[in-house]
Amino acid sequence: MSRRELDAAGITDPLLRAAYTRCRRLNARHGKTYFLATRLLPLERRSAVHALYGFARWADDIVDDLHRHRTPEERDRLLRRLESDLADGLLTRTGREPVVRAVADTAGRYGIDHALFADFLSSMRADLTVTHYPTFADLQGYVHGSAAVIGLQMLPVLGTVTAREEAAPHAAALGVAFQLTNFLRDVGEDLDRGRVYLPGDLLAAHGVDRPLLEWSRRTGRRDRRIRAALMAAEAMTRRVYRTAEPGITMLDPRVRPCIRAAFTLYGGILDAIAEQDYSVLHRRAVVSRRRRAATAAAGVLRVAGARLRARTEDRVARAGASAVERKGPVR
Repeated sequence: MSRRELDAAGITDPLLRAAYTRCRRLNARHGKTYFLATRLLPLERRSAVHALYGFARWADDIVDDLHRHRTPEERDRLLRRLESDLADGLLTRTGREPVVRAVADTAGRYGIDHALFADFLSSMRADLTVTHYPTFADLQGYVHGSAAVIGLQMLPVLGTVTAREEAAPHAAALGVAFQLTNFLRDVGEDLDRGRVYLPGDLLAAHGVDRPLLEWSRRTGRRDRRIRAALMAAEAMTRRVYRTAEPGITMLDPRVRPCIRAAFTLYGGILDAIAEQDYSVLHRRAVVSRRRRAATAAAGVLRVAGARLRARTEDRVARAGASAVERKGPVR
């Protein structure tokens, strides 16, 4: 299938095809929810989405590095090397790293603002030193670069039926909603990395601090204060989803099934967290296979409907043009 995607996108250079294929594999391996949704995109747009995800994943793996035990200095050096490679790549549409070659080519093809990549890498750099965010306002600065810009990078690839500026705030909000969902799901894993992404003021409002979270993670014991804070974080995240949702109808009809599926699947993670009684410090909440399959099936039906409407509109337009042609010029 990746070969068909590359052919449909007009990517013919063997080295570039290999770079895009690398990004697709990263998406398939690490972004299972997101990868499933991308299967609903038109063939010619999938490779660009894989490139954007692959680059983001590559940078994220450098700063997380939970199992390789690189020092902060080593991770900083790797991130600086990636930044330099990307800066050159965005100008030349190439790069030393395959993920950079692919994302630089995608940025050139779709005219993606280079500043969005700089903002993203700035947030990745924060992960090397920042271990908590005292307020939601502090966290917003981080998620702008780590998540909102991803939604904004996607917009030129997806296409809109409105002015892009109108859709942009909703696209940014959707990226943030996905990120906040990940923060809630991964509280325990992030603690293992020495980080707490839930805002300190939200936690404090319910009597929660880092030592209490670490105690619960270490002992496997529950605490009603933690549960209340996690419920508040869920409510906060759902508000961001509501801000994002109107933007789906502003997208090209052919890509809406993909984004609707991602919206549903990520929202399903919040449902799973609630169904497991907010035990995210002790187990990872996942969307069931049945629900993923049902969402994918609904997406396939939406794709078929969008294609049928597009063909019908095309036939009507061609019939109208033929009628005008037969009638001749108006005198």
